[in-house]
Amino acid sequence: MDSDSVKIEKQTVKGLETVEEDEVYDSWNDGAEVEKKETAATIRRRRSKGRDIIVAVDHGPNSRHAFNWALLHLCRQADTLHLVHALSDSKNRLLSDMAEGLVEKLTIEALKMAKVKAVGKIVEGEASKVICKEAERIRPVAVVLGTRGRSLFQSVMQGSVGEYCFHHSKAPVIIVPMECMNEA
Repeated sequence: MDSDSVKIEKQTVKGLETVEEDEVYDSWNDGAEVEKKETAATIRRRRSKGRDIIVAVDHGPNSRHAFNWALLHLCRQADTLHLVHALSDSKNRLLSDMAEGLVEKLTIEALKMAKVKAVGKIVEGEASKVICKEAERIRPVAVVLGTRGRSLFQSVMQGSVGEYCFHHSKAPVIIVPMECMNEA
């Protein structure tokens, strides 16, 4: 720490637990930016709690590929995987049954393959808006989506769920291309 910085330490009491926070105020910016350093205990508590990760699922191979990619590259044991399936018409019993079967199958598979807790949610509505709404509600560390394999022209003309989520989601969005799985 140089002479332009002043270190301030304070203790905050939350219930019966004492938490130490270090804050560094830089004199060059008049304290406008505050850098908080996490203590080792805070980091351990955050890691043991696990993270929330959303994976958008449907019956297509690209969705399955994104699910497998998330299990292989992103999930840790304490994490919770939220499987979100958007249904255009929940009144159609056949579609609802198929969606329930898919989500149940993937939930079991996530537990067996990666030892992560998986929670399935089937929501009626447009896929892109449903995914962004769930991301806002859950506040995950990432939203994982597969691609449809459409050309750039088709995506621009018809719209893309991945593109919409990329621009409107409040959580980071990972769009997994189909070629990515061939490497793993």
